[in-house]
Amino acid sequence: MRAMLRAVNRVVLAVLGVLLILLGGSVLAVGLGLNPPSWWIHGSEHDVLLSDSERTRWRDEGWWWPVVIAVLAVLLLLLLWWLTANLRRRRLTEVLVDTGDGEGALLRGRALEHVLTEEAGLMEGVHKAHTRLTGRRNAPEARVRLLLEPHVDPGTALTDLTDGALTHARDSAGLEALPAEVRLRAAKHRAERVS
Repeated sequence: MRAMLRAVNRVVLAVLGVLLILLGGSVLAVGLGLNPPSWWIHGSEHDVLLSDSERTRWRDEGWWWPVVIAVLAVLLLLLLWWLTANLRRRRLTEVLVDTGDGEGALLRGRALEHVLTEEAGLMEGVHKAHTRLTGRRNAPEARVRLLLEPHVDPGTALTDLTDGALTHARDSAGLEALPAEVRLRAAKHRAERVS
C-alpha cells in the first residue's frame, strides 16, 4: 500500500509540475513578446486569460453552477484525501521507554521492529517475518506478518511469537502492553519430481 501511495504521489506531482511549468512558461513567454501559435489561449502580451464573454457565457444555463460546484467538491475531497494520506505516519519512529526516573528515554522504532523481525524469523518453521510498529510512542502496537512452512501449526507459531518475541520486546522496552495484530500465511512449495 505504501509503495502504491508513493507511486501515486510521484505521478501526481510530476503531472502537476509539468502542467504548471508549461502553462506558466507559456504565459511568461507571451508576456515577454513571443508570438504564440494561432490556436493558443493567448493572442498577445496584452491579452487576458478569460474575456468577459468567456467568463459569463454559461452563467444563465441551469446545469452550469451545479456542475462547477460538483467538480470543485470532488477535486477538494481528492486533495484532502491525498494530503491526509501523506501526513499520516504509518510507521512509529520512536518508542518512549520507561526508565523509572520519571523522564524516560526514546528507542528508535525501526530498531525495535528489526529486533522483533529477527527474533520472529528465528522461530521454528518460520520462513519469513516482517514487523511494523504503529500507534503512539507511549502506546505502540505491532503488526507482524509470518510466512510459515507448510508443516507448522499456526496456533503453535502464534503462541511461540506471543511468548517469545513480543514478550521480550514488551519487557525490554518497559511497556505495560504491546498489542499485536498477527497475520499468518503458509509458504507454497513446489513438489519435486522424482525420476
